[in-house]
Amino acid sequence: MAQAERLALREENAMPKMKTHKGAARRFKITGTGKLLRMHGGKSHLRRKKAKRVKALFDRMVPVSPADAGRLKKLLPYA
Repeated sequence: MAQAERLALREENAMPKMKTHKGAARRFKITGTGKLLRMHGGKSHLRRKKAKRVKALFDRMVPVSPADAGRLKKLLPYA
């Protein structure tokens, strides 16, 4: 059997690759223990009127809601 035939057979029987959702990959991080983290919203404008403490809290990553975690893990299969 020629190499091209073997390659065609292998590709025919292979499962399709799972694709990472690139938008989700940029927005969410996965910790070493497998938790999903997200950034706070409301950071882009109207920050001058907010207290320093509140602005500092916007810079931290917070855990994703458990209701959303399963959906997001499907978007990030290799993370």
